[in-house]
Amino acid sequence: MQLLPPAAADANQPPPLVDYDLFASDPIVREAVTRGDADWAAGELLSLGALAGTARAIAWGDDANRFTPILHTHDRYGERIDEVEFHPAWHHLMATAVGHGLHGAPWASPRRGAHVARAAAFYLWTQVEAGHGCPISMTYAAVPALRLEPDVAARWEPLLTARVYDFGLRPIARKGGVLLGMGMTERQGGSDVRTNLTQARPRADGYAITGSKWFCSAPMCDGFLILAQAPEGLTCFLLPRMLPDGTRNAFFIQRLKNKLGNRSNASSEVDFHDAFAERIGEPGRGLRTILEMVNFTRLDCVIGSAAGMRQAVVQAIHHTRNRNAFGRRLADHAAMQAVLADLALESEAATVLAMRLAQAADASPADERAQRFRRIATAIGKFWVCKRAPAHAAEALECLGGNGYVEESIMPRLYREAPLNSIWEGSGNVNALDVLRALRTTPETLDAYRAEITPAANADATLARAMRDLETRLHAGDAQARSIVEQLALVLQAALLVQHAPTPIADAFIAARLGAERGAVYGALPAGVDRDAIIERALPVVSGAAGPAGR
Repeated sequence: MQLLPPAAADANQPPPLVDYDLFASDPIVREAVTRGDADWAAGELLSLGALAGTARAIAWGDDANRFTPILHTHDRYGERIDEVEFHPAWHHLMATAVGHGLHGAPWASPRRGAHVARAAAFYLWTQVEAGHGCPISMTYAAVPALRLEPDVAARWEPLLTARVYDFGLRPIARKGGVLLGMGMTERQGGSDVRTNLTQARPRADGYAITGSKWFCSAPMCDGFLILAQAPEGLTCFLLPRMLPDGTRNAFFIQRLKNKLGNRSNASSEVDFHDAFAERIGEPGRGLRTILEMVNFTRLDCVIGSAAGMRQAVVQAIHHTRNRNAFGRRLADHAAMQAVLADLALESEAATVLAMRLAQAADASPADERAQRFRRIATAIGKFWVCKRAPAHAAEALECLGGNGYVEESIMPRLYREAPLNSIWEGSGNVNALDVLRALRTTPETLDAYRAEITPAANADATLARAMRDLETRLHAGDAQARSIVEQLALVLQAALLVQHAPTPIADAFIAARLGAERGAVYGALPAGVDRDAIIERALPVVSGAAGPAGR
């Protein structure tokens, strides 16, 4: 057999970005952890960040998406089993997430900064692989809803917050830990869940649920929060997969969705036939019951999009600092520097906003203004950060050229994943209209938003002018919803950067996003922006190297 010669040393191919600590290499999230009173979690975040940068963890992400879930509706004897088989890599990802409390630590240990610490961990670990974040996020978000029924919460919450990944269908009394999914949307309604047709019939020990769900995420979870029509109207229910006597609930998986991205995660269409469920919250108030859960899943959409941006920009910087073109490194060309700096600006602004939302989640139970700010800012962030992610992923992929377009690279997966968070938990229009509705019905939310902006606006004339312009537009009609919420988001991000980022970062963001010279594409930065300072702040640091990657 003839062997090919080894690759030449001058092949001009960057080495893989591997063996770096995602937490130690990211000053933006480290600073946010300190601001959010979560420095007590630094040791665990360093441990998780180090694991996330290893070849082993990176391979788990690749394998979980290459070997996608398989639905088994029947066993060899023709008996209905409704089970989903996952590759071992999925279980490694899930066990790590659960072991680090990404699914419930703030509820088990409600200490100061708990949601910030958890947000930082979710941000780090979903950079490895985003699909498994779906059941993790739903479990995290479900606890406040379950607490509306103390008896239910007493049985489920200790298992929902246990750091034990116990995959497999058994009654919860025989489980070390459990996970929750959700089933809200139906074929005829989508976002308009008020049109749901699934019926809930009272019975002696709870309710019998009959109907279908067009999207039921993570169908191998141990239970699901669903919406169904009770006699009093649309109501929230907890539907377990297994009954206490060890028999399966009448929950049937019809098929798994063949999705654009999020390939590692099983999303399904399901039917219920007199399935047992327990009511959560007031009868006929299902939307109100589910709202707190939605606020937390929307928070995770923002964190997840920020995580994707961070991973995309470090891949782009690493590649361009280790590849030559036209006589010098790609990263030394002025046009490429402008693109990298702009991508880094977007990434930092997304991360700072996501972590500020987590900080508001920590403060909300005892602070009414924090509650109001969280109410409006979560919907703003969900709309804007998630909307920016696809274009950001595409531009970062382009920095790698053909190397970024092949499946061996992480970039195609980041690109396919990027649109997801803008669709789930309310699409762009739903969130934009939600913001306008909150401003009209609860004027105090606007006061909370203003209070967040004012200190920074007092320090920057461009930001102050943008805020004044925004004030004149706030009561425009629904047709202007997207434009208004875009401006709300940019002003908020700018204000946060003025308060918490180095001056070159804040100045560049304001000039590029709110100034007169702002461009429509990444890399169209105004003159005078300190590109080197922005890129330097975003550099990944590889273990064993003398300094930042490529130096």
